[in-house]
Amino acid sequence: MNSPITVSTLNEQIKGILETTFSTVYVEGEISNLTYHNSGHIYFSVKDNKSTISCVMFKGNAQYLKFRLEVGAKIVITGNLTVYTPRGNYQLLCQKIEPSGVGALSLAYDQLKTKLQIKGYFDKSIKKTLPIYPKNIYVITSNTGAAIEDMKKILSVRYPLAKMILLPTLVQGENAKENIVKNIQIVDDLAYDDLDNSILIVGRGGGSIEDLWAFNEEIVSDAIYKAKIPIISAVGHENDFVISDFVADIRASTPSNAIEISTPNINDLRQYTDNIVNDFNHKFKTLLVQKEQKLIHLKSSFEQQSFEKRFEFIESKIKNMKQQFKNSFNQIIRIKSDNLELLNQTFLLNHPEKKEKKGFVQLTQNDRIMSLEDIEIDNIITLENSKVSVNCKVISKNITDKI
Repeated sequence: MNSPITVSTLNEQIKGILETTFSTVYVEGEISNLTYHNSGHIYFSVKDNKSTISCVMFKGNAQYLKFRLEVGAKIVITGNLTVYTPRGNYQLLCQKIEPSGVGALSLAYDQLKTKLQIKGYFDKSIKKTLPIYPKNIYVITSNTGAAIEDMKKILSVRYPLAKMILLPTLVQGENAKENIVKNIQIVDDLAYDDLDNSILIVGRGGGSIEDLWAFNEEIVSDAIYKAKIPIISAVGHENDFVISDFVADIRASTPSNAIEISTPNINDLRQYTDNIVNDFNHKFKTLLVQKEQKLIHLKSSFEQQSFEKRFEFIESKIKNMKQQFKNSFNQIIRIKSDNLELLNQTFLLNHPEKKEKKGFVQLTQNDRIMSLEDIEIDNIITLENSKVSVNCKVISKNITDKI
C-alpha cells in the first residue's frame, strides 16, 4: 500500500502538471464577476454556456490593455494555467486579452507565420551564435525613443568595452519596413570583415499591434533571414511577439534585455580575471616549489657524483679492501697456525721416544702409520720402535669380538 501524501504535496504536483501541460493557452469566453483591484490587478471569470473558469491579469500585463474590460464582453485570452496552492484553486493567468473576433492584422500575422515556418525561417539549426565578447553592437531603432537611451545606459554599466553604433531608423508607419530592410543590409556590409565580433539588434519599444507591424512584414523577415551578422530581435515588451522574433537568431523580451543577452557582465569578467590571476599565482608558486625541489635533488645528485664524493667512495672502498685483506690474512694465519699445531701434535705423537713402551711397536705401511684393523693378508708391513725396525708379511688375520 502506498504511503499517503500531504494536501500541499498534492496541490504542488497538480500545479506542476497544469503549468507544464498548459504553458500557453488561447481561450475565448464571456466576462463575468469582474473586479478591478486597487493594486492594479484584474480579477474576473470567463464562461460559455456550460462552464466557467477564474482568471487573473496582474498589473504588469494589465497596464498594456488598450481597452477596458466590461461584464458580458466576449474576449480572447492568451495565457497559461496556474494553481493557487493554499486553496487548491486553478485559474487562468492572463498575459494578453483581445476583443473576440479575428481582425485583418491578426489573420495576416498567422498566415505569414505559417508561410515562413514552412520555408524553414524558424529552424533552430540555422540560428547563428552570438560572439561572447562583442566589439561592435549595431542597433537599428529610433534615435528619439526611450529604448535607445536605456540600451546606452545598460551597455555603459554592463560592458563598456563594446562600441554601440546606432543607425536611426523608422520603426513604425508606412515607410518603416523599407527603412528597416535598408539598414539591415547596410549593417551587414559594414560588419562583413568582422562578423565574429559584431551583433545587430533590431527593435523598438512597446506599442499596439499597428505600431509594431513593421516587424511583421515579410520583407523584413527576408532581410533578417539573409543577413550574415547575428541578429537579435528586440521588439516591444516581454509579452509582445512579432514575426521578426521567430526569424532572428535570438529573441529578446525588450531592447534593454537585448543588451543583457548580447554582452557579458564586466563585473563577472573582473571576478573571473581575479580568479585566473589567483589560479596563475597558485600554479606559479606550485611550479616554483616543484622546480626548487628538483633543483635540490639535482644538487644532491651532483654532489653524489662529484670528485670529492668519488674520492670518498674510493677511499672508503680501499679501507674496506684493506680490512678485507687483513681479515683474510688473519684467517689464513689462523688456518696455518691450526695446521702447524696439528702437525706438531702429530709429530709429538710420532716422536721416537713414544715408541719405547715395552710390548708396543708402531705399525706402518709404506712409511704411513696404519691401524691394525686396516691391514690385509699378504700386506708387507713394518713394525718398529726407536731402535729396531722389522719388515713382516701378513699370513693370516683373525678378528675377535671382545666386550
